Amino acid sequence: MVTVADAMLLGLTPPDIRQAIRTGQWRRPTAGLAAGFTQANMAIVPRALAYDFLLFCHRNPKPCPLLEVLDAGDPEPREFAPGADLRTDIPRYRIYRHGRLVDETDDIMAYWRDDLVSFLLGCSFTFEHPLLEAGISIRHIDLGVNVPMFITNRPCQTAGVFHGPMVVSMRPIPYEQVVRAIQITSRFPAVHGAPIHVGDPLALGIHDVQKPDFGDAVPVAAGEVPVFWACGVTPQAVVMQVKPELTITHAPGHMFITDRRDSDFAVL
Repeated sequence: MVTVADAMLLGLTPPDIRQAIRTGQWRRPTAGLAAGFTQANMAIVPRALAYDFLLFCHRNPKPCPLLEVLDAGDPEPREFAPGADLRTDIPRYRIYRHGRLVDETDDIMAYWRDDLVSFLLGCSFTFEHPLLEAGISIRHIDLGVNVPMFITNRPCQTAGVFHGPMVVSMRPIPYEQVVRAIQITSRFPAVHGAPIHVGDPLALGIHDVQKPDFGDAVPVAAGEVPVFWACGVTPQAVVMQVKPELTITHAPGHMFITDRRDSDFAVL
């Protein structure tokens, strides 16, 4: 249920929302917030691994569409959100050490180092507003839960030390609206673009859509088909396999909200 405070936050600008996140007023997933503005996944790695990760993103643009790379030790995304701070302006962070999740935290000030390089990656929450405008409902927004995400059997292209499986997000779409959903999301290649699969989850190695690896399960009703988009949680699945000394990410579904309009990334 959306509270009065939630409804007020839904109408705020991206800088106002980031301030609310920074001060602890919003600690939930960001789907549905800042309609019309680009949301971003985040991954932070030590400088020694930054080139390999950059190459990984270039070789895997569907799950890891690169938006901005920050200088080592700099937490301000000057291109996408001047004045913001990636250490405090995301509702929830994950800390991985040697591939193991060791902490979830509201900010990463205690973990910050001068050698850390931050990457912002496109997020499918960005194209949800155009879907809604076209009359295509988004189940996880309707239910107020996190989008379901699954580790697939599709390997990413290796780059340096980075290798591992692609992660996808899933949205149930009525059969008669699937083509329209594909058309709309295809216009946003910078935020994952068109689905990578429509229909049978087993083709992606997903045995039960009611048991996501990340996020929350949502029902798939009669007359609907599960549609799968490449997901920016892919780096977290990769980190679990590669086991670098330290990686910091957003918690799945808890995105960084930028000042850039989603229309800036639409392909006509």
